Amino acid sequence: MRLGETYKSLDVDELRHCRTGAALASISQANAGLVRRDLLRTRDVREALRHHTCAERIAICAEAGELFMHGDVPLDDGHTQSPQAYVEMLSATTGLPHTLCRRNMQKVFTVLSGMDTILAGLTRGLDLQVIDEGIGEQAGVPVSFMAEADHLAVVLPNNSPGVNSIWLPAVALKIPVLIKPGGEEPWTPWRIIQSLIVAGFPREGLGFYPTDHEGSNTLLRAAGKAMIFGDDKTVQRYANDPCVQVHGPGRSKVIIGADEIERWRDYIDVLVTSVADNSGRSCINASTIIVPSHADEIADALARRLANITPRPANDNEAALAGFNSPQMAAYIDEAIDEGLREDGVVDVSARYRAGPRRAEYDGGYYLLPTVVRCESFDQPLANTEFMFPFVAVVQVDQELIVDTIGPSLVVTVISDDALLLEALMLYPGVDRLNIGAIPTSHVEWNQPHEGNLFDWLYKRRAIQRVPA
Repeated sequence: MRLGETYKSLDVDELRHCRTGAALASISQANAGLVRRDLLRTRDVREALRHHTCAERIAICAEAGELFMHGDVPLDDGHTQSPQAYVEMLSATTGLPHTLCRRNMQKVFTVLSGMDTILAGLTRGLDLQVIDEGIGEQAGVPVSFMAEADHLAVVLPNNSPGVNSIWLPAVALKIPVLIKPGGEEPWTPWRIIQSLIVAGFPREGLGFYPTDHEGSNTLLRAAGKAMIFGDDKTVQRYANDPCVQVHGPGRSKVIIGADEIERWRDYIDVLVTSVADNSGRSCINASTIIVPSHADEIADALARRLANITPRPANDNEAALAGFNSPQMAAYIDEAIDEGLREDGVVDVSARYRAGPRRAEYDGGYYLLPTVVRCESFDQPLANTEFMFPFVAVVQVDQELIVDTIGPSLVVTVISDDALLLEALMLYPGVDRLNIGAIPTSHVEWNQPHEGNLFDWLYKRRAIQRVPA
């Protein structure tokens, strides 16, 4: 979709079922030259969209949320897609069971339907008329904001449909959005775009560009503002680009303080949820648990609980483990874990409770079974590594060394009332979101941005003065 207009190209990719290999869809590909030409048009597009108020866009988002969640929305060539058909296709190409497809669908719906609350959190309660008019007041102080880009380019991953919730506020903030979907997950951004258009959003403000690495790089490098989701290599490649916001591994953590560690059994449900929610595919899933004592007991109890999460049919209502869309990816991760386990002081605790190997095949799909490793030191690579399935390391660290040890972390849950520990974490700049108390790392409060503030990314506050009327 080139700024609202559907487009069929000669270059077409086939999207296949991750378990059966059957062809499911043909997707037109955009080359780098086409992307570059369309980027030159976004200034005119933004100018055309500027006169719609934020309030009008919030209302459109709410209607789009209902369509996304419950409606039949356009697919292509006169066909429509029902919610159930969307779930089935999403599961077929990503390996997510239907249960997790619907949970991620609910996440997108929550953002679209609650856009006013989300914008209040992003803007810290700013009257959105300030965005509409360019000038206003906040707490009695004159304020003015200006957009720093004519559009937002987004390069999406395949791991979880819920990441689409991060770019959605740009729609209500009057910024055109150009999407490069994940190769196996075009379904969610396409369904969002079509729902917005049906709800009344100006179609020229939306673009959908399946493309190769060259096209993705063009979209990112030539964009006014861009965001990309990826691994450590991706983070490094764009880390110094001031126009690209990188969403890499979260390396989220749970810390239990010395004052609460004797009650660790009371918090095992929090640990299980933090690790296994959304099949461990989110950057807000805990990949490390840090405790001052009882590490062996906690690792054993957690491994025993997670061993109950096993592959099930995609449409099983109890399914909680996602498969991989390629055996190569599952094998690569499995081998990386085995390599880390060769170090002294690293133990696969989950091996005690598995009937077979970590890597498993089921119903034509490829899975990695939940894995808990016990690391003697935080310096061991597996102690602070994130994988795309329920994986966690349990590490014992002296409490006074914890803050100096944890490193950059997207989310940290700290279960403690220790004033010194809490103060140290509050002052530590490497934590993006701090949960104080028994809150799973995967729990999201939508008025609290945790992966960069999109409003601050897209808008710049400027000083303003004018002669009083």
